[in-house]
Amino acid sequence: MRNIKLLIEYDGTNYHGWQRQSNSITIQEIMENTLFKITSERTTIIASGRTDAGVHALGQVANFRTDSQMEDISFIKAFNRLLPHDIVVKDAVTVEENFNSRHSAKSKVYRYSILNRSYPSSFDYRYSWFIKEQLDIHAMKDAASLLIGTYDFSSFRSSTCQASNPVRTLKRLDIEREGKSILFHFEADGFLKQMVRNIVGTLVYVGRGNFESQTIKKRLENKNRSSAGPTAPPQGLFLIEVRY
Repeated sequence: MRNIKLLIEYDGTNYHGWQRQSNSITIQEIMENTLFKITSERTTIIASGRTDAGVHALGQVANFRTDSQMEDISFIKAFNRLLPHDIVVKDAVTVEENFNSRHSAKSKVYRYSILNRSYPSSFDYRYSWFIKEQLDIHAMKDAASLLIGTYDFSSFRSSTCQASNPVRTLKRLDIEREGKSILFHFEADGFLKQMVRNIVGTLVYVGRGNFESQTIKKRLENKNRSSAGPTAPPQGLFLIEVRY
C-alpha cells in the first residue's frame, strides 16, 4: 500500500477539533468521508496531533495508506473539489512506508494572536482573543523566558489531558507586538492538551498585573493546574508548522 502525506489548512470555527467523535462534526470525519468518496476505501487519516474545538491550522500534517494508484496531484485536486471551503489540502505526496505524521514529528510550531485595542473586530473575532486593556508586554516577555527548557508542564495542561508523561521541551516562546496585535510563537517537541492556551492565559495575567513575572517559575514547579492562569479561548490559536 502507498503512504500519502497531506498538508492541510483549516478554519476550526465550525468543527469540534480534529479527532473523530460520535456526536460532533470534526475535521477528521470530514477528511475521511471525503477520502472515501475519492478512493471507495474506508481509511483512517492520522494527524500530527489533535487540535481542540475552534482551533485553526495553517500547516497540519496527516497521512493515510491506500491501494489507489492516483497521482499525488490528483489527490490534491480531488480533495479540494469535494471538501468544504474552510478545509483545504495544500499538498499531497507519497512518502516512505514508515512515515507517521504523529510519531515522526520532531517539533511543532503554534501561534496565538491577541487583538489588543479599545474596540473589537468584526472580522478577527474568529482568529484572535480580544483584550481591550493594555498589556505589559515586557513583563510577559520576562515571564515567558523562564518557561524555555525541558520541564514538567503539569501546571499548564488540561485536567482531562491523558498524556502519561507531562515533560516537554519548550524550544521557543517569542512575544511580539504587531500594530494592535500581540503574537505568541511557540515551538516544542510536543504539547500537552491546552498547554499553549494555558500558558497564554497565564502570561496575560502577568500582562494585566495579576501575577508577577518572576513567580511564573514557581507556578511551573508547583505542577498544579490551579497555580497557573486561565485558559485562553481557542480562536486565537493556529498550528503553523510540523517539523520532521
